[in-house]
Amino acid sequence: MKTAVLICLACCALSALSLAGDSKKNDPSSSMAPAKQFTAASTTTKAPTTTTTKAPNTTTTTTKAPTTTTTKAPNTTTTTTTTTAAPPAPSPTPPTNLTVGNYNVTNGKQICLMAHMALQIKLANGIFIVQPKDTNAKGTCDKTTANLTLTFKEGNITFLFNKSVANNTVYVGALSFSLSYPFMKTVAKPYNAKNVSTHLFPTKIGHSYSCKNETIFMGSGLYLEVSQNQIQAFNITKDTFGSPDLCPADQSNYKIAIAVGVTLLILVVIVVVVYLLSRRKRTSGYQSL
Repeated sequence: MKTAVLICLACCALSALSLAGDSKKNDPSSSMAPAKQFTAASTTTKAPTTTTTKAPNTTTTTTKAPTTTTTKAPNTTTTTTTTTAAPPAPSPTPPTNLTVGNYNVTNGKQICLMAHMALQIKLANGIFIVQPKDTNAKGTCDKTTANLTLTFKEGNITFLFNKSVANNTVYVGALSFSLSYPFMKTVAKPYNAKNVSTHLFPTKIGHSYSCKNETIFMGSGLYLEVSQNQIQAFNITKDTFGSPDLCPADQSNYKIAIAVGVTLLILVVIVVVVYLLSRRKRTSGYQSL
C-alpha cells in the first residue's frame, strides 16, 4: 500500500517537471506576439484622431477670407463716384415767360416819365427776357429831353425821348442796350447795340403811346421787342397816362372792308344787268297773233 502511494507521488513529480520544462520553452513566443499587436493597434488609432481635428480648423479659416473682401468692395466704389462727380454747366437763369413792368422817372416829386411794358432782346441763338423784379429804373427829365435807363444784372436798356413843341409830338430819338449773357451755356458774351436815327413811339404832347407788340431792329442781327407797351414822357397829369395814341398795327383799318364792299356791289350790278339783257332777248323773240 505504501509502495503504491510512493509510486504515484513519483509519477506526479515527473509529470510536473516535464510540464514545467515545456512551459519554459513556449512562453517567450506567446508573450511577445500580443505585445506587438497592442502597440500597433494603439498607434493606428491615434493617427486618424490627429488628422480629423485639424481639418475643420482649416475649413473655418477659409470661410472668413471672402467675408472681408466683400465688405471692402462697395466702400471703394462709393468713394470713387463722389470724388469724380462733375459740376453742372452754367445755364440761363431768367424764366421764359414775359412779365410786364412799371417804370417811372421823377423830376423832384412829380412823375415826368411813365412806362408800362414787357421787354426782351432777341438774337439769332436765343432770347433774353427782362425781369421787372430784378430791374431798376432811373433817368432824368428836362424841358425837351428825357431818358429812361433800365438796369439789371446782365446789362441795361436806355430810351432817349425828344419833345417837339413845333410839331406837337414826343418820340424816342435814340435807343441802345448792352447785354452780357451765356445764350449757349458757355462763357457770357457781350452784345451792344445803339440806334440814334429812330423816330419811335410818336405821340402828341400830353398823350401816351400804346402798342400790343412791336419789334425794333437794332442792327447786326439784334432786336428789341416791346410788348404790352404804354409809355408817356412829359406833361403827365395826376400820375396817370394821357389819351392813348395807338400804333399802326393796333389801329382799325377800314380800307379792306370798304374794298370788299365795293367789289360785292359791282358784282351785284353786273348780275342784274346780265339778267335784264337775257330777259329782253327772250321777249323780242315772240310774235303777236
